[in-house]
Amino acid sequence: MNNIEVYLQPTRYIDYRTDEIQQIVGAFLNQSYSQKEIAIQLYLTVRDQWRYNPYHLSFTKNAYKASTIAVKKEGHCVDKSILLIACLRAVGIPARIHLAKVKNHIAVERLTEKFGTNEITPHGMVNLFLEGSWVKVSPAFNKELCYKCNVPPLDFDGKKDAIFQQYDNTGNLFMEYLDDYGHFEDIPTEFIFENFKANYPHIYKIFEGSNEIQL
Repeated sequence: MNNIEVYLQPTRYIDYRTDEIQQIVGAFLNQSYSQKEIAIQLYLTVRDQWRYNPYHLSFTKNAYKASTIAVKKEGHCVDKSILLIACLRAVGIPARIHLAKVKNHIAVERLTEKFGTNEITPHGMVNLFLEGSWVKVSPAFNKELCYKCNVPPLDFDGKKDAIFQQYDNTGNLFMEYLDDYGHFEDIPTEFIFENFKANYPHIYKIFEGSNEIQL
């Protein structure tokens, strides 16, 4: 198995052979779309059909399965990245999780109140292999949220990275990347949990006796 083929395999978390994922990708399998066209459509599907919600948190490993995320109506950036990766692998497009730390500058009042900071970590995005090269995409912010925050929705053309909107529509700084944790073959749940614990110890304490919380 070569390095690219690794990122086509089903895993514990990227369980794309399940009915939940196959139902999402089924509309694309019997059409004459190119891989690039399918990648763009899957990106838009995950971006907009699952609402972004950074305030519902889980420390249960099964919550990070793509099939579990697929039946929800919302998810945070890591959730939505996992779902997109599963869909891409299901149609034969190599994909992997990429994690980072980011800072938001727009509409951060609630974020700062709940997390104690406007920095989000780990932030999830997707590396996908198209036309001979890796590109990065972030399907986190659904278009309705972008319109509400006066930020243009993040589009993907199948060629260039699409990982953040640096400015809103009036030129104010919106989002910046602070740290890059790299990419992973499968979903590194232990790293995610430890990263969260180190950066938000006051929130992590709330999880005592509970696997999930809504901030």
